[in-house]
Amino acid sequence: MARSLWKGWLSFGLVNIPVEVHTAVRDHRPHFRMLHVKDLAPIRFERVCQKDGKPVAWDDLVKGYEYAKGHFVVLTKEDFKAAALEKNRRIDILDFVKSEEIDDRYFETPYYLVPSKGGEQAYVLIREALKDTERIGIAKFILRDTQHLAAIEPIDDALVLSLMRFSDELADAGTLSIPSRAPFKKAELDMAKTLVNTLAAEWNPSKYTDEYVDNLMKIIQAKRKGKTIELQAAGEAPSTNVVNLMDRLRESLDAAQKSARHGSPAGKRTRTKPATKRTATTKKKRHAA
Repeated sequence: MARSLWKGWLSFGLVNIPVEVHTAVRDHRPHFRMLHVKDLAPIRFERVCQKDGKPVAWDDLVKGYEYAKGHFVVLTKEDFKAAALEKNRRIDILDFVKSEEIDDRYFETPYYLVPSKGGEQAYVLIREALKDTERIGIAKFILRDTQHLAAIEPIDDALVLSLMRFSDELADAGTLSIPSRAPFKKAELDMAKTLVNTLAAEWNPSKYTDEYVDNLMKIIQAKRKGKTIELQAAGEAPSTNVVNLMDRLRESLDAAQKSARHGSPAGKRTRTKPATKRTATTKKKRHAA
């Protein structure tokens, strides 16, 4: 079994389930080093004091909060531990709420909760209870000396813990120039809805691939062999000048219908076997794969 990131208990009421936290996403993008162009030697970045211009060792570093320009309060490891309150190795479920009531902007990184030995029965019990009640748990726990808000929801046979943002972390969209309404004709709305329905498909995440990473790997493999590769150039950038919205919608609809008739990827509607029936907790999928 893969190594866990965290071990502790999932707690609600007087129930404590021993669990482990495992990553639910993977980073498959290529990583790069900075090299000296002259001899391709890797570059080492040093920590340099802005005052005397000399490198500083890790042991000589402290963390400081800049409360005013050039003025800092230094915090120690003990200060951070004190701020983390009780480091009790528990994921404390505070409430059970309806998934559809939560703004998607609150959700961050997903992790798998896996039962430790002896916790299997209680794990399955809370999973099925969440499915039947169509609710998710909202919890707090300490990870790496930092308190996090988290959601606990059942997805297939797993309980998934998703780190969440606190309410004061969300920016107010009211400061942006977002129109609440704009004049348009009913015929334009009908055409737009027809276009949406023409492009409607069942959710099939495997059909969406990272073409940028694929192209990078093709270039890397070719360079390893001393070859060059020509990739198909992207089309011209779309015009932002919408002369006639109805014409653009009609052209888009015609193109979509033509693609569907010829079975091209843009118009192909792949029907996949439905997954195991899920509750309303999975109505909105927030997690990046």
